[in-house]
Amino acid sequence: MKTTNGIDFPSILAFSVHEMKNSLSTISELIQNFAKQNALQHPKELAQLEFEANRMNNSLMQLLILYKIDEAKFCPDIDEHLVSEILNEVLAQQNTLFTINGIDLEINCPEDLLCYCDFNLISNALSTVINNAQRYSKGRILLSAAREDDYVCFHIEDDGNGFPGHFLTQGSADNNTVNLNTGSTGLGLFFVATIAGMHINGAKKGMIKLSNDSCMGGAKFSLLLP
Repeated sequence: MKTTNGIDFPSILAFSVHEMKNSLSTISELIQNFAKQNALQHPKELAQLEFEANRMNNSLMQLLILYKIDEAKFCPDIDEHLVSEILNEVLAQQNTLFTINGIDLEINCPEDLLCYCDFNLISNALSTVINNAQRYSKGRILLSAAREDDYVCFHIEDDGNGFPGHFLTQGSADNNTVNLNTGSTGLGLFFVATIAGMHINGAKKGMIKLSNDSCMGGAKFSLLLP
């Protein structure tokens, strides 16, 4: 889409997002320095501030990646990884959030389970979903992974009230059903579905599934990678 003076608007948006990411990086560094000096006075507030700055930075990163995908300028860095290492990275990213909100996260995964994926993209995608799950959880979240048929399946389950009905009809196995125009999903879920679909093995490609079949009684998010 061009502006009235012929400038490419998506390129302007991508440049602006990049500049905002630079500013947020500076803010995060200032927060960390301030926290070292005032940790005993405002521990929870500083931890929350640092987490929110990182969350905004991740959202901007997702926008940049989606822009590059749309411009055919992005290719995932897919390699073989231990799934347990991916889950541990997710835990490291979310530990501050769980501490602040008193969330109990349980991880269940075979130590020798392997997965071909883009490590950073998948760990950030799972962190995005967990970030959302903790808002609706009553205090417990289960992050698990296992091989199921020809897929490595990541599951995030909580003890909340489950997904609303329109989520279950719009966010099923077909990534094309995740439509921002419906207002049924946010950037995070759209990003995860897009990233999943870029993981391809033969005729199979990654997908997401949403249900209310959680063993904890709430919502269940599944990311399937071939």
